[in-house]
Amino acid sequence: MSAEYGGRTGLQGKLTQWLRAGRRPKETAGDGGREDLLLAAAGAGLPLAPAAHPAGYRCSCDRVGCPTPARHPVSFAWQTQSTTDRAQIERWARHQPQANFITATGMVHDVLDVPLDAGRSALERLLADGVEVGPVAESDDGRMLFFTLTRGTPEDEDEWWPCELDCHPETMDEHPGLRWHCRGSYVLVPPARLPGEDQTVHWVRGPEHPLPDPLTLLETLTEAGARYAGEESDQAGSAWPVRRH
Repeated sequence: MSAEYGGRTGLQGKLTQWLRAGRRPKETAGDGGREDLLLAAAGAGLPLAPAAHPAGYRCSCDRVGCPTPARHPVSFAWQTQSTTDRAQIERWARHQPQANFITATGMVHDVLDVPLDAGRSALERLLADGVEVGPVAESDDGRMLFFTLTRGTPEDEDEWWPCELDCHPETMDEHPGLRWHCRGSYVLVPPARLPGEDQTVHWVRGPEHPLPDPLTLLETLTEAGARYAGEESDQAGSAWPVRRH
């Protein structure tokens, strides 16, 4: 269901070709492709809930000037609604054939979200170095999503770390452009459609890959983000903003 980069022999050259060419796995095979991919994600432990979808270049929700068109849950109760239950996801997928789906982070998994160019560079380096990388998705709005284990589910509810602690670094230089989605956050899960022509969120490495510890990826992602931020700053003549979730 997803592209899987080859063995160690010739890995770097093949990987570079794939990433530079922007190739992606074919995600659908008939009408069942979307549902199969959603069930695969749920089977890997990613809790899902229905989300809005594109209506032309706008959002399917009724909010005027929606700030995140086709990128948000349809229910305010998305955190408690999110599930890996196969029967429920099948019902949602069949009764809402246009819907995107989000996966709630901080329960089973977190997501390290970086600019696309930085993510491609980091992914190439990680795989070339033999680092175990889990599922990775690309979003055609210019982001790459690295799915990892969450940092833990402590018995004491007060010990949970909310997403905001990870998304407000003291300086932009600490984690430039990196968004760490953990508790209280979510991301679109492939396959998802974005407003615009042929704009999607799609797997580069599918959910069959085991979730890694986020700290094994963080340094490489941060370094790639810093390089990208420096290049962008040089070109634009200004600092690159940190997005906060």
